[in-house]
Amino acid sequence: MLPHHHEIHRTHRIGWLRAAVLGANDGIVSTASLIVGIAASHAAHNDIVLAGVAGLVAGAMSMAAGEYVSVSSQADTEQADLKRERKELADDEHYEKKELAFIYVSRGLDPLLADQVAQQLMDHDALGAHARDELGISETNTAKPIQAALTSAVTFAVGAVLPLLIVLFAPETDLIVLVSSASLLFLTLLGILAAYTGGSGIIKGAFRVAFWGALAMGLTAAVGSVFGTVV
Repeated sequence: MLPHHHEIHRTHRIGWLRAAVLGANDGIVSTASLIVGIAASHAAHNDIVLAGVAGLVAGAMSMAAGEYVSVSSQADTEQADLKRERKELADDEHYEKKELAFIYVSRGLDPLLADQVAQQLMDHDALGAHARDELGISETNTAKPIQAALTSAVTFAVGAVLPLLIVLFAPETDLIVLVSSASLLFLTLLGILAAYTGGSGIIKGAFRVAFWGALAMGLTAAVGSVFGTVV
């Protein structure tokens, strides 16, 4: 028996990390873009703040609802596949063992060993073995709707608060420049944090987050400036 050895892999972070980065990124980009666009239309300061707060609340709820519906659909699909697999195991366990053994053969085991592995795994947990190796469903990547919804809503709100704070304390004459600059800084830091947590390239992660944020703010500012309307 192997000695107890605890390992932490980055794949365990995929679910909450994706929702957290998406929420914070959307919070910064959408709120900063909204503020910059409205400021470019020469709106009053109170209107800019009001629009920013409304965008924070609406965006957080939208993120929560969207993530919950999306991840719930994934969870429903997983449960439907598991239900079908459970029925197939009950109807023809012998065929299901051969199917599992064939998967192991395709991964490099010789047929005799693959048959033995399939038999032992099915004796231990038949549905779990088929869920993992046939359907690709495991505890690590199982859909968690509530976790995704709450993470997205909270991180969106946190992200949205950052440009709002700039609005509250920045002089009106420099509002667009300060909000844009600060938001790009926040996005760059978010990209670095996400890349570091996920184990990917820091420069690449920071650049792609900042690039799309700059593009969004630039286009929204252009709309506000050209049409002179609240966007």
